Amino acid sequence: MRFSRWLADRWVMGVALLVLGYLALPIAVVAALSFNRPSSRLSYDFNEFTLDNWRQPCATSDMCDAVLRSVQIGFISTVVATALGTLMAFALVRHRFTGRSGINLLIFLPMATPELVMGTSLLALFVSAGVPQGFWTVVIAHVMFCVSFVVVTVKARLAGMDRRLEEAAADLYAGPWQTFRLVTLPLVLPGIVAAALLAFSLSFDDFIITNFNAGTTVTFPMYVWGAAQRGIPPQVNVIGTAMFVIALLLVGLTSLRGRRSRRAALPIAPTAGRPVTPAPGLPVAPAAGGRAKNPS
Repeated sequence: MRFSRWLADRWVMGVALLVLGYLALPIAVVAALSFNRPSSRLSYDFNEFTLDNWRQPCATSDMCDAVLRSVQIGFISTVVATALGTLMAFALVRHRFTGRSGINLLIFLPMATPELVMGTSLLALFVSAGVPQGFWTVVIAHVMFCVSFVVVTVKARLAGMDRRLEEAAADLYAGPWQTFRLVTLPLVLPGIVAAALLAFSLSFDDFIITNFNAGTTVTFPMYVWGAAQRGIPPQVNVIGTAMFVIALLLVGLTSLRGRRSRRAALPIAPTAGRPVTPAPGLPVAPAAGGRAKNPS
């Protein structure tokens, strides 16, 4: 009976751990192969442990050029898509205007459209407009499909935010800019960071749309696809593992910063003879018959 009760209380957690292990298995294989010296260029078995792949990640110069190009495209696409998507999310959540429901539907079209259809459509658009395929056509294509993911992510964060916090800041005589900078932005920032990380990973990882619109530009996924025919160098696993670790660190730091911000925002119960200290930058509510004072 005790075992049955213990199993009934923990079977959901057990299934969740199995699913997470299944999802993390390919990442673990890539990380293990980054320390491998293969017996041949076409072999993927674990032959010998080595650190040479990490000591010389740019042993193949073409691969490092492709990685740098993918990082540049991903960075530009992420900045533009995050800015546009965040503004669109605020407009869709906080305002009511004509065509709002239609725009909400159109946001999901790039996410639901197959990449093959989107890539060929963009290629036809650029060719008919006389735009030569290259670096900037890839950036335009990546911004187009990344905006939808940013809007959906930031909208979810805004929808779960308590509007009473902003109203409380206004009651404390905070202006619109002070309320946005000290209340709204810190609460929405984790969602914006998550959307930016998602946009960068989608841009860095994209192959199908990029392949149609890249011209002579070679990104990291295109390099891996071309190298697969003659043997993928083990440094590819190093790049993949490094990108995963960097993303994991960014997510961890963002989560830690958000946890500290929530702890700092907890109200402190006043004690006898000890007034409550307001949050930095916010004006002080006026006492009875007095005027508001701004500590800044």
